[in-house]
Amino acid sequence: MADDTTDPSYWLNWRFFLCALWIIIAMILASILIIKYEVFNKKKTHEKDDELDVDPVGILYDDETWRTSLKALHPAWLLVYRLFAFGVMLALLIANVIIGGADVLFFYTQWTFALVTFYFGLASSHSIYGCYQYWNGINDDNINNAIIDHERGMYMAPSEGLSSQSMPINAPNHVLTRVRKTAGVSGYFFQIVFQICSGAVGLTDSVFWFIIYPFLTPAEYSLSFLDVTMHSVNAVLLLVDIFLNRLRFPFFRLAYFGLWTCVFVVFQWIVHAFVSMWWPYSFLDLSSPYAPIWYLGVGLIHLPAYGIFALIVRGKQLLLSRLHDMHGA
Repeated sequence: MADDTTDPSYWLNWRFFLCALWIIIAMILASILIIKYEVFNKKKTHEKDDELDVDPVGILYDDETWRTSLKALHPAWLLVYRLFAFGVMLALLIANVIIGGADVLFFYTQWTFALVTFYFGLASSHSIYGCYQYWNGINDDNINNAIIDHERGMYMAPSEGLSSQSMPINAPNHVLTRVRKTAGVSGYFFQIVFQICSGAVGLTDSVFWFIIYPFLTPAEYSLSFLDVTMHSVNAVLLLVDIFLNRLRFPFFRLAYFGLWTCVFVVFQWIVHAFVSMWWPYSFLDLSSPYAPIWYLGVGLIHLPAYGIFALIVRGKQLLLSRLHDMHGA
Protein backbone atom coordinates (compact mmCIF):
# COMPACT_ATOMS: atom_id res chain seq x y z
CA MET A 1 0.00 0.00 0.00
CA ALA A 2 1.30 3.44 -0.90
CA ASP A 3 2.37 5.77 1.87
CA ASP A 4 -0.05 8.45 3.02
CA THR A 5 1.44 11.67 1.63
CA THR A 6 -0.74 13.79 3.94
CA ASP A 7 0.95 12.30 7.01
CA PRO A 8 3.47 14.80 8.47
CA SER A 9 5.99 11.98 8.90
CA TYR A 10 6.10 11.62 5.11
CA TRP A 11 7.62 15.10 4.88
CA LEU A 12 9.47 15.57 8.13
CA ASN A 13 12.48 13.41 7.35
CA TRP A 14 15.97 13.67 5.90
CA ARG A 15 14.87 12.52 2.43
CA PHE A 16 12.49 15.41 1.90
CA PHE A 17 14.87 17.98 3.39
CA LEU A 18 17.69 16.84 1.11
CA CYS A 19 15.41 16.93 -1.97
CA ALA A 20 14.14 20.35 -0.90
CA LEU A 21 17.76 21.48 -0.60
CA TRP A 22 18.40 20.50 -4.25
CA ILE A 23 15.35 22.51 -5.34
CA ILE A 24 16.32 25.57 -3.27
CA ILE A 25 19.89 25.52 -4.60
CA ALA A 26 18.60 25.22 -8.20
CA MET A 27 16.21 28.15 -7.74
CA ILE A 28 18.91 30.33 -6.14
CA LEU A 29 21.40 29.62 -8.95
CA ALA A 30 18.71 30.28 -11.56
CA SER A 31 17.83 33.60 -9.92
CA ILE A 32 21.50 34.64 -9.86
CA LEU A 33 21.87 33.91 -13.59
CA ILE A 34 18.70 35.83 -14.46
CA ILE A 35 19.69 38.86 -12.36
CA LYS A 36 23.24 38.89 -13.74
CA TYR A 37 22.48 38.47 -17.44
CA GLU A 38 18.84 39.48 -17.86
CA VAL A 39 18.82 42.52 -15.61
CA PHE A 40 22.34 43.94 -15.15
CA ASN A 41 23.60 42.99 -18.62
CA LYS A 42 20.72 44.78 -20.36
CA LYS A 43 21.09 47.80 -18.09
CA LYS A 44 24.76 48.12 -19.05
CA THR A 45 23.84 47.71 -22.73
CA HIS A 46 21.52 50.71 -22.65
CA GLU A 47 24.11 52.81 -20.82
CA LYS A 48 26.96 52.20 -23.31
CA ASP A 49 25.99 53.85 -26.58
CA ASP A 50 29.59 53.70 -27.79
CA GLU A 51 29.47 49.89 -27.88
CA LEU A 52 26.28 49.47 -29.88
CA ASP A 53 28.09 47.59 -32.61
CA VAL A 54 28.74 44.69 -30.20
CA ASP A 55 25.95 42.20 -29.49
CA PRO A 56 25.77 41.67 -25.73
CA VAL A 57 24.77 38.36 -24.20
CA GLY A 58 21.04 37.73 -24.48
CA ILE A 59 20.24 40.58 -26.90
CA LEU A 60 17.29 40.03 -29.23
CA TYR A 61 16.45 42.15 -32.24
CA ASP A 62 12.92 43.01 -33.25
CA ASP A 63 12.83 41.05 -36.49
CA GLU A 64 14.38 37.85 -35.13
CA THR A 65 11.05 36.64 -33.79
CA TRP A 66 9.54 36.23 -37.24
CA ARG A 67 12.25 36.27 -39.91
CA THR A 68 13.58 33.03 -41.35
CA SER A 69 17.14 31.78 -40.96
CA LEU A 70 17.59 32.05 -44.74
CA LYS A 71 17.02 35.50 -46.24
CA ALA A 72 15.85 33.89 -49.48
CA LEU A 73 13.04 32.13 -47.61
CA HIS A 74 9.92 34.29 -47.30
CA PRO A 75 8.68 34.83 -43.71
CA ALA A 76 5.26 33.58 -44.83
CA TRP A 77 6.67 30.04 -44.99
CA LEU A 78 7.59 30.24 -41.31
CA LEU A 79 4.11 31.57 -40.55
CA VAL A 80 2.44 28.70 -42.39
CA TYR A 81 4.62 26.16 -40.62
CA ARG A 82 3.96 27.65 -37.19
CA LEU A 83 0.21 27.65 -37.77
CA PHE A 84 0.42 24.01 -38.89
CA ALA A 85 2.50 23.03 -35.84
CA PHE A 86 0.11 24.85 -33.52
CA GLY A 87 -2.86 22.99 -34.99
CA VAL A 88 -1.16 19.59 -34.68
CA MET A 89 -0.02 20.21 -31.10
CA LEU A 90 -3.40 21.54 -29.99
CA ALA A 91 -5.25 18.60 -31.55
CA LEU A 92 -2.96 16.05 -29.88
CA LEU A 93 -3.20 17.82 -26.52
CA ILE A 94 -7.02 17.89 -26.64
CA ALA A 95 -7.16 14.23 -27.73
CA ASN A 96 -4.86 13.23 -24.88
CA VAL A 97 -7.01 15.02 -22.29
CA ILE A 98 -10.21 13.50 -23.69
CA ILE A 99 -8.81 9.96 -23.78
CA GLY A 100 -6.70 10.06 -20.62
CA GLY A 101 -8.87 12.37 -18.55
CA ALA A 102 -7.87 15.40 -16.50
CA ASP A 103 -5.37 13.25 -14.56
CA VAL A 104 -2.90 13.48 -17.45
CA LEU A 105 -2.42 17.16 -16.62
CA PHE A 106 -0.43 16.08 -13.54
CA PHE A 107 2.36 14.83 -15.79
CA TYR A 108 5.38 16.92 -16.76
CA THR A 109 4.90 15.61 -20.30
CA GLN A 110 1.55 17.37 -20.60
CA TRP A 111 2.93 20.54 -19.01
CA THR A 112 5.66 20.54 -21.63
CA PHE A 113 3.27 19.69 -24.46
CA ALA A 114 0.95 22.51 -23.41
CA LEU A 115 3.89 24.92 -23.24
CA VAL A 116 5.09 23.97 -26.74
CA THR A 117 1.52 24.39 -28.01
CA PHE A 118 1.44 27.84 -26.43
CA TYR A 119 4.82 28.60 -28.01
CA PHE A 120 3.59 27.83 -31.52
CA GLY A 121 0.47 29.93 -30.94
CA LEU A 122 2.64 32.83 -29.74
CA ALA A 123 5.09 32.24 -32.60
CA SER A 124 2.24 32.39 -35.10
CA SER A 125 1.15 35.79 -33.77
CA HIS A 126 4.71 37.13 -34.11
CA SER A 127 4.92 35.77 -37.65
CA ILE A 128 1.60 37.40 -38.55
CA TYR A 129 2.93 40.71 -37.24
CA GLY A 130 6.18 40.27 -39.17
CA CYS A 131 4.50 39.32 -42.43
CA TYR A 132 2.29 42.39 -42.12
CA GLN A 133 5.43 44.53 -42.00
CA TYR A 134 7.06 42.58 -44.80
CA TRP A 135 4.05 42.82 -47.09
CA ASN A 136 3.80 46.57 -46.47
CA GLY A 137 7.14 47.04 -48.18
CA ILE A 138 9.34 47.59 -45.16
CA ASN A 139 12.81 46.38 -46.07
CA ASP A 140 15.59 45.07 -43.84
CA ASP A 141 17.11 48.49 -43.26
CA ASN A 142 13.85 50.09 -42.17
CA ILE A 143 12.95 47.21 -39.86
CA ASN A 144 16.30 46.50 -38.30
CA ASN A 145 18.16 49.75 -38.17
CA ALA A 146 18.12 53.24 -36.77
CA ILE A 147 20.53 56.15 -37.04
CA ILE A 148 22.10 57.87 -34.04
CA ASP A 149 23.74 61.26 -34.52
CA HIS A 150 26.08 61.46 -31.51
CA GLU A 151 26.95 65.13 -32.15
CA ARG A 152 23.38 66.40 -32.24
CA GLY A 153 21.95 63.75 -29.91
CA MET A 154 19.39 62.84 -32.55
CA TYR A 155 17.78 59.43 -33.01
CA MET A 156 16.04 58.40 -36.23
CA ALA A 157 13.68 55.51 -35.53
CA PRO A 158 13.19 52.73 -38.09
CA SER A 159 9.64 53.87 -38.75
CA GLU A 160 10.99 57.19 -39.99
CA GLY A 161 12.84 55.44 -42.77
CA LEU A 162 16.49 55.29 -43.67
CA SER A 163 16.39 56.23 -47.29
CA SER A 164 19.08 58.41 -48.83
CA GLN A 165 16.63 61.33 -48.77
CA SER A 166 16.38 61.04 -44.98
CA MET A 167 20.14 61.03 -44.48
CA PRO A 168 22.21 64.19 -44.27
CA ILE A 169 24.20 64.66 -47.50
CA ASN A 170 27.17 66.26 -45.82
CA ALA A 171 27.76 65.84 -42.10
CA PRO A 172 31.53 66.09 -41.54
CA ASN A 173 31.17 67.19 -37.93
CA HIS A 174 28.77 64.48 -36.92
CA VAL A 175 29.32 60.84 -36.07
CA LEU A 176 26.57 58.56 -37.32
CA THR A 177 26.09 55.08 -35.96
CA ARG A 178 23.75 52.50 -37.44
CA VAL A 179 22.14 50.32 -34.77
CA ARG A 180 19.51 47.61 -34.90
CA LYS A 181 16.19 47.95 -33.16
CA THR A 182 16.01 45.62 -30.16
CA ALA A 183 12.91 43.64 -29.31
CA GLY A 184 10.36 44.74 -26.74
CA VAL A 185 9.09 42.85 -23.71
CA SER A 186 6.86 40.60 -25.80
CA GLY A 187 9.81 39.61 -27.99
CA TYR A 188 11.98 38.66 -25.02
CA PHE A 189 9.09 36.76 -23.43
CA PHE A 190 8.67 34.85 -26.67
CA GLN A 191 12.38 33.97 -26.78
CA ILE A 192 12.31 32.81 -23.15
CA VAL A 193 9.31 30.55 -23.83
CA PHE A 194 11.16 29.15 -26.86
CA GLN A 195 14.19 28.26 -24.77
CA ILE A 196 12.16 26.75 -21.93
CA CYS A 197 10.34 24.62 -24.51
CA SER A 198 13.61 23.38 -25.95
CA GLY A 199 14.97 22.27 -22.60
CA ALA A 200 11.67 20.81 -21.41
CA VAL A 201 11.21 18.83 -24.63
CA GLY A 202 14.76 17.50 -24.38
CA LEU A 203 14.19 16.49 -20.75
CA THR A 204 10.74 14.98 -21.29
CA ASP A 205 11.61 12.88 -24.30
CA SER A 206 15.02 11.74 -23.06
CA VAL A 207 13.74 10.73 -19.60
CA PHE A 208 10.82 8.84 -21.12
CA TRP A 209 12.77 6.95 -23.80
CA PHE A 210 15.96 6.33 -21.80
CA ILE A 211 14.70 5.93 -18.22
CA ILE A 212 10.94 5.50 -17.78
CA TYR A 213 10.08 3.22 -20.70
CA PRO A 214 13.03 0.79 -20.50
CA PHE A 215 13.42 0.64 -16.69
CA LEU A 216 10.29 1.89 -14.89
CA THR A 217 7.44 0.36 -16.89
CA PRO A 218 6.17 -3.25 -16.65
CA ALA A 219 7.49 -5.68 -19.26
CA GLU A 220 3.98 -6.32 -20.57
CA TYR A 221 3.33 -2.60 -21.09
CA SER A 222 2.72 -1.68 -24.74
CA LEU A 223 3.10 1.80 -26.09
CA SER A 224 -0.02 3.54 -27.36
CA PHE A 225 -0.20 5.98 -30.25
CA LEU A 226 -0.45 8.91 -27.83
CA ASP A 227 2.51 7.65 -25.79
CA VAL A 228 4.69 7.81 -28.88
CA THR A 229 3.36 11.10 -30.25
CA MET A 230 3.45 12.93 -26.90
CA HIS A 231 7.14 12.07 -26.57
CA SER A 232 8.29 12.65 -30.14
CA VAL A 233 6.08 15.03 -32.13
CA ASN A 234 6.92 17.97 -29.87
CA ALA A 235 10.64 17.47 -30.48
CA VAL A 236 10.26 17.03 -34.25
CA LEU A 237 8.08 20.12 -34.68
CA LEU A 238 10.34 22.22 -32.46
CA LEU A 239 13.49 21.12 -34.30
CA VAL A 240 12.00 22.11 -37.66
CA ASP A 241 11.10 25.51 -36.22
CA ILE A 242 14.66 25.88 -34.92
CA PHE A 243 16.08 25.30 -38.39
CA LEU A 244 13.62 27.76 -39.93
CA ASN A 245 13.65 30.60 -37.40
CA ARG A 246 16.28 33.23 -36.63
CA LEU A 247 16.08 33.10 -32.83
CA ARG A 248 19.25 33.02 -30.78
CA PHE A 249 19.89 30.67 -27.88
CA PRO A 250 21.86 32.33 -25.03
CA PHE A 251 22.89 29.55 -22.67
CA PHE A 252 22.18 31.44 -19.44
CA ARG A 253 18.45 31.02 -20.04
CA LEU A 254 18.89 27.49 -18.81
CA ALA A 255 17.84 29.27 -15.61
CA TYR A 256 14.24 29.65 -16.80
CA PHE A 257 14.11 25.99 -17.80
CA GLY A 258 15.33 25.02 -14.33
CA LEU A 259 12.70 27.22 -12.69
CA TRP A 260 10.01 25.64 -14.89
CA THR A 261 10.87 22.19 -13.54
CA CYS A 262 11.16 23.47 -9.97
CA VAL A 263 7.65 24.93 -10.22
CA PHE A 264 6.36 21.54 -11.39
CA VAL A 265 8.02 19.73 -8.46
CA VAL A 266 6.80 22.24 -5.86
CA PHE A 267 3.29 22.00 -7.35
CA GLN A 268 3.40 18.22 -6.92
CA TRP A 269 4.58 18.57 -3.33
CA ILE A 270 1.76 20.97 -2.45
CA VAL A 271 -0.90 18.77 -4.04
CA HIS A 272 0.37 15.62 -2.34
CA ALA A 273 0.68 17.35 1.02
CA PHE A 274 -3.08 17.92 1.00
CA VAL A 275 -4.27 14.90 -1.01
CA SER A 276 -2.84 11.41 -0.70
CA MET A 277 -2.63 10.26 -4.30
CA TRP A 278 -0.37 8.55 -6.79
CA TRP A 279 2.81 10.20 -8.03
CA PRO A 280 2.93 10.88 -11.78
CA TYR A 281 6.53 9.62 -11.79
CA SER A 282 7.84 7.01 -9.38
CA PHE A 283 11.13 8.84 -8.87
CA LEU A 284 9.22 11.76 -7.31
CA ASP A 285 8.04 9.54 -4.45
CA LEU A 286 9.79 10.82 -1.33
CA SER A 287 9.24 7.58 0.61
CA SER A 288 12.07 5.90 -1.29
CA PRO A 289 15.52 6.05 0.37
CA TYR A 290 16.87 6.73 -3.13
CA ALA A 291 14.66 9.81 -3.62
CA PRO A 292 17.50 12.36 -3.11
CA ILE A 293 19.62 10.51 -5.67
CA TRP A 294 16.75 10.45 -8.16
CA TYR A 295 16.05 14.15 -7.67
CA LEU A 296 19.72 15.06 -8.07
CA GLY A 297 20.12 12.79 -11.11
CA VAL A 298 17.09 14.17 -12.95
CA GLY A 299 18.26 17.67 -12.06
CA LEU A 300 21.66 17.06 -13.62
CA ILE A 301 20.01 15.74 -16.79
CA HIS A 302 18.78 19.29 -17.37
CA LEU A 303 22.26 20.28 -18.58
CA PRO A 304 22.51 17.86 -21.55
CA ALA A 305 18.77 18.16 -22.28
CA TYR A 306 19.16 21.91 -22.71
CA GLY A 307 22.68 21.74 -24.08
CA ILE A 308 21.78 19.54 -27.05
CA PHE A 309 19.41 22.21 -28.36
CA ALA A 310 21.99 24.93 -27.70
CA LEU A 311 24.48 22.93 -29.79
CA ILE A 312 21.94 22.43 -32.57
CA VAL A 313 21.25 26.17 -32.76
CA ARG A 314 24.97 26.94 -32.66
CA GLY A 315 25.66 24.39 -35.39
CA LYS A 316 22.93 25.89 -37.55
CA GLN A 317 24.37 29.38 -37.09
CA LEU A 318 27.88 28.24 -38.02
CA LEU A 319 26.58 26.43 -41.10
CA LEU A 320 24.62 29.45 -42.27
CA SER A 321 27.61 31.69 -41.62
CA ARG A 322 29.85 29.50 -43.77
CA LEU A 323 27.26 29.36 -46.55
CA HIS A 324 26.99 33.14 -46.42
CA ASP A 325 30.80 33.50 -46.64
CA MET A 326 30.93 31.09 -49.58
CA HIS A 327 28.33 33.00 -51.54
CA GLY A 328 29.89 36.35 -50.59
CA ALA A 329 33.37 35.30 -51.66
